[in-house]
Amino acid sequence: MANKLYEKLSNCVEAVRSKTDFVPDVALVLGSGLGNYAENIKVTAEIEYKDIPGFPVSTVPGHAGKFIFGYVGDTKVVCMKGRVHFYEGYDISDVVLPVRLMGMLGAKILFLTNASGGLGEGFGAGDLMLITDHISCFAPNPLIGANIDELGPRFPDMSEVYKKDLQDIIKETAKENGIELKEGVYCQITGPSFESPAEIRMLGKLGVSAVGMSTVNEAIAANHMGLKICGVSCICNLASGLSENPLSHEEVQEAADKAAPLFTKLVTESIKKFSKGL
Repeated sequence: MANKLYEKLSNCVEAVRSKTDFVPDVALVLGSGLGNYAENIKVTAEIEYKDIPGFPVSTVPGHAGKFIFGYVGDTKVVCMKGRVHFYEGYDISDVVLPVRLMGMLGAKILFLTNASGGLGEGFGAGDLMLITDHISCFAPNPLIGANIDELGPRFPDMSEVYKKDLQDIIKETAKENGIELKEGVYCQITGPSFESPAEIRMLGKLGVSAVGMSTVNEAIAANHMGLKICGVSCICNLASGLSENPLSHEEVQEAADKAAPLFTKLVTESIKKFSKGL
C-alpha cells in the first residue's frame, strides 16, 4: 500500500507541474522579515500555496505564502517566500512538506534562513550567523512514523547535516564582501512563546548560539532525502534574560529589515557560486 504522505506529496508535485515545468537546482527558504529577498530573483513563475491542494498555508505576519521560481545569476532557484511552523498547529509532516516538495521538484541544495535570538558571546541584533550544526528541543522529529522509502532510508546519518563545502563557500563570500559572519549551533524550540530566561540558560550550557522556532525539522527532512544543506540565521534580538527589553515579533522584523542588505548580498553571491558545484 502506498504511503499516504508520499501520495500527498506526489499530488502537490503534480499541481505545481501543471503550472510550471521549471526545474530548480537550489531551494531557498526565507525566514521572518527576510521575504523581500525574493525581489532579487529573476522570476519565471509564482505559485501561491493556497493554489496547491493540501498544501499548508502560513498564518504568520511577514510570511507571504508563495513559491517563486527563477534565477539568481545563472543558478535556477525555487524560493519559499514564507514558511509554516509547528506552532501554527500543523502536523509536523505538513511543516516539512514544502521542503520535501522542493526536493521532488529537482532541487539538490537547500539554503535555510531564519530569524533567531542570539546567545553566543558577542552576538547582537542584526548579526548574521552561519549554522554549523543544530539541536532540536521539544520539536518532534519529522521522520517519526512509517518511513517514506521513496525519499530516503529509515535511519539517516546526521553527522554532517550542514555541508562543509557549502559552509566554505558562504564564509568565502562573506570575506570577499566585507560581511562579518558569526558561526554557531542553532536550536529549534516549538514556540510560539519566546523562551524563558531559565530555558536560555539551559541552552547556553548545551552550546547553543542562536535559538528560533523553525529550520531544524526542515533540515532533518531534507537530509533524509539526500539534499545538501546550508543555513544562515539572522540574529534579531538577544535571547530572553540577556536584554532588559521584552521580546516581540515586531522587534524581530525590524532587526531583519536592518540586516536585509547584508543578508541579500551574502545569499545572492553564495548561490551564484553554488552552481559551480552542481
